[in-house]
Amino acid sequence: MGSVTRITVDVNDRWLEAARVVLGTETKVATINAALHAQALKAETAEILAALDSAEMDFGSSDGFGYGGGRDLSKLEEQARAEARRAGQPENAGS
Repeated sequence: MGSVTRITVDVNDRWLEAARVVLGTETKVATINAALHAQALKAETAEILAALDSAEMDFGSSDGFGYGGGRDLSKLEEQARAEARRAGQPENAGS
């Protein structure tokens, strides 16, 4: 699960119950953790989509959609490894 921080926080009871029903959790702690996890995944997804959007597309030729065509993703792995090095993470994290 990673590191854990213990906090005391006032939470809206209606929102907590609504989240519990949607997430299918049984406890307040599980509900809050599941909701935070869902938001973290949304942020990661947005970063991934932004990286894919930054890759150049070849719409100008019929080869653009064949083998070797379309998005040029060749530099994404290199960029991810460089970012992992800068963050002090192992380069194979997430693989």
